[in-house]
Amino acid sequence: MQSYDIKKERKDLYAPRAGAFTIVEVPEMRFLMVDGHGDPNTSPAYKEAVEALYTSSYAVRALAKTRLEKVHTVAPLEGLWSADDWEVFRTREKSAWDWTMMIAQPDWITADLVDDALATARAKKALPALDLVRFAPYDEGRSVQILHRGPYDDEGPTLSRLHDEFLPAEGLEPSGPHHEIYLSDARKTEPAKLRTILRQPVR
Repeated sequence: MQSYDIKKERKDLYAPRAGAFTIVEVPEMRFLMVDGHGDPNTSPAYKEAVEALYTSSYAVRALAKTRLEKVHTVAPLEGLWSADDWEVFRTREKSAWDWTMMIAQPDWITADLVDDALATARAKKALPALDLVRFAPYDEGRSVQILHRGPYDDEGPTLSRLHDEFLPAEGLEPSGPHHEIYLSDARKTEPAKLRTILRQPVR
């Protein structure tokens, strides 16, 4: 039984080059999502959201294998980040950040299957954020992305280059939340070796 891995199937979206901005067309995709606010390093809600997303994603994977006889690799964690003032991202004022953490699901995953998987997950683990998990589409469209290597807090200069140089030069402007895709497990990877896709929808 062949396993589907979105990182391999959609290298255009999940394997960009480091050091260079590229423009991509991102199709509508479906995600398990949890919304929240605050510093991801200190907010209990953030930790609970991530735990609930992984728990529910693995429950979906198990049920899809049994019910649909289809196997997939659980996709990487992603985050949509927004704030009333864009400057808080450059200054890393994390307490002012709004976020939606999410994990992409294959096209064959349905709302009914997710509901059943969540019910199974709740029966096994008493995680408060499981009740906050939602299954929804996200249509990002035209976007600019780049691969960032290194600590999350070193993203500032790249984001400044994106917004102050690349977007104006291309006649583009932001059209949605800042998007990050975490290709590395921060619990097991030293900061200097972290790999993160930085993506910005544009118009």
